[in-house]
Amino acid sequence: MSDVPLLSVVAVRKAYVMGPRLLQVLSDVSLDIFRGDFVALRGASGTGKSTLLHLMGGLDTPDEGVICHRGKALHTHTPGQLARFRNRCIGFVFQAYHLLPELTALENVCLPARVARIAHSGTLHRARELLDRVGLGQRGDHRPAELSGGEQQRVAIARALVNDPELVLADEPTGNLDSKTGLEIIELLKQLRVEKQATLVMATHDEKVAGHAMRTIELMDGKIITG
Repeated sequence: MSDVPLLSVVAVRKAYVMGPRLLQVLSDVSLDIFRGDFVALRGASGTGKSTLLHLMGGLDTPDEGVICHRGKALHTHTPGQLARFRNRCIGFVFQAYHLLPELTALENVCLPARVARIAHSGTLHRARELLDRVGLGQRGDHRPAELSGGEQQRVAIARALVNDPELVLADEPTGNLDSKTGLEIIELLKQLRVEKQATLVMATHDEKVAGHAMRTIELMDGKIITG
């Protein structure tokens, strides 16, 4: 593991306007993520886990503080640079899968590479390889509605990895799955993290799921209390 953080969160605060009141979601949060880490962000619903992941992935911006990737603050990026950072450096795995229903599993996996304008032939090969790796090599022509929840999440994982990101951000990836399927997804993420030499940050409310991580960071009321 490198001594230089892959991603640094420094004194970050984030609030949202909810009707007549201001909801403080994150308060003075600081943490470092290193290359090769498997970090669990744990806490009850509403503690700021998803917001923190979105900030780390450049999907949102903090009200105060900075997010740095390899020492460079994300807010200094142009919109184009930030889009390339999200596309090339980050792989997102969401609880709700976010697969496009009109596309096949193979086409969904190919999407990030198409956005990055990677050669079509290479993308297809890579996508088929990943579908094989997640156990869906024979399901590439199926659309999301024809797949189980666990299969859809496996497609989402393959999609997150198709551009060989250095950081995978998973937001409650087992939240919509039964315990057995959820465990299979966690084991798959652990194996792929090692094989692809990726860094994994996973938000979860489940203590058992968090127990698979190398390091657990506990959030409560928008603040880090342990980790």
